[in-house]
Amino acid sequence: MATPPAFDGALLVAWARAASTELDARRVEINKLNVFPVPDADTGSNMAHTMAAAVAEADRLPAGAGAQQIAEALAVGAVKGARGNSGVVLSQVMRGVAQSVTEDTPGATVIADALRAAVKFVDRAIADPVEGTVITVLRAASAAATDAAAPQGGQDGQGDEDGASAQQPDMLAVAEAAAEAARVALAHTPSQLEALREADVVDAGGTGLVVLLEALVGVLSGENAGGWGASTSVAPSSEGHGAPGYLEVMFMFEGDLDALEGELRGLGDSLVIARLGKGAGKVHIHTRRAGEVIELAFRVGRVSELRLEVLPPQPATRAPERLILALTPPGSLAELYRQAGALTVHPGPDAVSDILSTVRRSGAHEVLLLPNGLLSQRELGAVEKAARAFEQAVTILPTVRLVSGIAALTIHDPDQPLATAAFAMSEAAGEMRTAVAHRAPRAGLLLGGAVAKGDVVVTTHGQLVLVADDAAGAIERTCHQFLERGGEQILILFDPDEVEAEALEEIGQRLGVETLAYAADGLGAIAEIGVE
Repeated sequence: MATPPAFDGALLVAWARAASTELDARRVEINKLNVFPVPDADTGSNMAHTMAAAVAEADRLPAGAGAQQIAEALAVGAVKGARGNSGVVLSQVMRGVAQSVTEDTPGATVIADALRAAVKFVDRAIADPVEGTVITVLRAASAAATDAAAPQGGQDGQGDEDGASAQQPDMLAVAEAAAEAARVALAHTPSQLEALREADVVDAGGTGLVVLLEALVGVLSGENAGGWGASTSVAPSSEGHGAPGYLEVMFMFEGDLDALEGELRGLGDSLVIARLGKGAGKVHIHTRRAGEVIELAFRVGRVSELRLEVLPPQPATRAPERLILALTPPGSLAELYRQAGALTVHPGPDAVSDILSTVRRSGAHEVLLLPNGLLSQRELGAVEKAARAFEQAVTILPTVRLVSGIAALTIHDPDQPLATAAFAMSEAAGEMRTAVAHRAPRAGLLLGGAVAKGDVVVTTHGQLVLVADDAAGAIERTCHQFLERGGEQILILFDPDEVEAEALEEIGQRLGVETLAYAADGLGAIAEIGVE
């Protein structure tokens, strides 16, 4: 059976029906896996109900509806019918499909874009995402699909200009890659959550997501979507004794979702808000203050489809070949890192997905990640936890600036064991004294004194070093201050529009210390200074 090149309405409906049928058939099995966040044994039922609601919404469309109409109906039905955390995540996958599909877009691209969008939606929807759950499985599937959907002959994600003429991947191949990555990630979920380890089960929501992806593979290949045989290690069903007043509250909401989310954060946990367009979405929260939650929702917006369910108590939980991967802005800095032996990923909203995709695609057994101060704490945590689903060891080094990343990179010894190399690189990054020079955007008062608009302000770790009129003078004075505590080498990354290279060479000569200066477009500052 030849794989169709793109999604049409009939194919989308066939996938949704197959997924709905399979989730319903395995409802009891998935329920028995459900031990996190609470052992309420309803994840399978919630996901089956969510998918059935999506199919029912699509069935209301007139005959001959196109792919975009059907995808939108599936998304609306899934969001409105979503139950539980897992159902909300499932609805966001369908929302990702609706955002990505057109009659003309290659199916392989739709799958990759939909899963990538779903990761973004879920990251926004879930207030406190926990790795080792369905979100980890979704991230792994997205990374694999993105990799598989890249035109063959691309250049390791470095923006091959010839990609448009390269061979486009097959839709079935992308679906199979996503499903396989999801299975691998699911098998690793017990290593990330104590509740799963103690119960000897994999994550229930992740299992449902694998069923969804397996259904797509089955429809595309023409084979039966059922019969997936991965071991799920079913634990004895836990009846629980209940927790008086501990409820799951779900409702559709129209109004200011951001304001609602801010006020709900202090009223419970497992908060999920699945947005359906601007000002509307499905709200889910576990709380012992259900009355306050409901009163708040009715006070600030319009509430419908309100549903409450008593929850049982929450379980106790606690939270080769080597690749060097560095976060850098695009341009000359990325090229400098590549010349030193690192692959680069650029900061931005897709940075976590790009990192995971690059790691997976590399096939390296060991990965050293240099964040260079360009990832938030949340993003670092997401990378570290999601990477546990890979058969690769990922070590994040404490490089807080681009200059400290270079210091770490230059002393890397590929012949040393991973732990030894990581220790040495971390030590080099930590011993470098760093500062950054910026133009003051406006006049004001800092802890060290008054600043005029356009002044050069130099800071280190958030503390003011000095204020100066000209960039070169500020850099020289900063280097001099650092060298008072010793140092043998100065490294300067500079914006060539702010400082001339010749001026920096003269600074090095005057200070009598080896000085290395690199022009860095996209630096976002006048200069970064490192002394070691």
